[in-house]
Amino acid sequence: MKHCFYNETLGFFYNNSRKELSPHWRPKDVLVVALGLAVSAVVLLTNLLVIAAVATNRRFHYPIYYLLANLAAADLFAGVAYMFLMFHTGPRTAQLSLKTWFIRQSLLDTSLTASVVNLLAIAVERHRTVLTMQLHSEMSAQRVVGLIFSIWAAALLLGLIPSYGWHCLCSLESCSRMAPLYSRSYLTFWAVSNLAVFLVMVVVYGHIFVYVRRRMARMARHTGAHPRHRDTVMALVKTVTIVLGAFVVCWTPGQVLLLLDGLGCQSCDVLAVEKYVLLLAEINSLINAIVYSWRDNEMRSTFRRILGFPCQRRAKYAAPEPGILERSTSQFSLENSRICGTPSEQNSH
Repeated sequence: MKHCFYNETLGFFYNNSRKELSPHWRPKDVLVVALGLAVSAVVLLTNLLVIAAVATNRRFHYPIYYLLANLAAADLFAGVAYMFLMFHTGPRTAQLSLKTWFIRQSLLDTSLTASVVNLLAIAVERHRTVLTMQLHSEMSAQRVVGLIFSIWAAALLLGLIPSYGWHCLCSLESCSRMAPLYSRSYLTFWAVSNLAVFLVMVVVYGHIFVYVRRRMARMARHTGAHPRHRDTVMALVKTVTIVLGAFVVCWTPGQVLLLLDGLGCQSCDVLAVEKYVLLLAEINSLINAIVYSWRDNEMRSTFRRILGFPCQRRAKYAAPEPGILERSTSQFSLENSRICGTPSEQNSH
């Protein structure tokens, strides 16, 4: 029968994993906390702005914008979780109970997982609308609610699993170095799951780009080359590059580090950079709001109205300009109607 160490202090597990618990504030601790609080504050403000924009502007009452609002909610939660971590790190870590430590980690795992799964849902939604040449998805409100519920259910499941059994309190030899109460097998599972999601996103966005490029090349042969075709493709390439580039830069280092720790790499100094790669992953919650929302002209106009900034006269009377992927999709539908002689079916904002 295994002996469990539920009554031990946090220091006992940190010593077991050879992870230092500093009794005083070091310069690097102060730097990490200062950067972490600053990033968290900006993440909270920007994502609150996105949620407010979707809630107040009826033109955003479509599935893609509901998913964007849910992504903002996940990133908002990530900002709260990371801020909670900043107030319970450094020398304060040694004062935590095992329960508080698990809460701290579960908040991070749940929020970051929700953000990643939301990114995947948005990628799949855009893939579906582009391939069916629709401006907005015809997904019903019930299906959107069900999808959002599923995203949070999966995030909560992955975030709470360690607290309810997938830990190393009864198996000290399997304890992680980065997260001394977590089992290395859980870290391996979590890292592989997130890397798999990243791979799927690469495939989905890659297929969107290839489809767009081929279809526009086919249209150009029938209707004649037009500069706007090239501009639309280049804008799409830029958006996809930003999306994938930000995801790679922000998430890959942390996932690789977790995977190395989960696999028990003894020669890897995973503790030297763990706090910085976590901060990098948190920055992705800020980039999400910029990439998926601020590149939309109508969203920017809504932000200005919410913040009380004067809007340009043209923005007041002109129809909103769709986002990059929506603009590409609507243009495909129009050009397709010219080629095939069929009416273009587009939804309007």
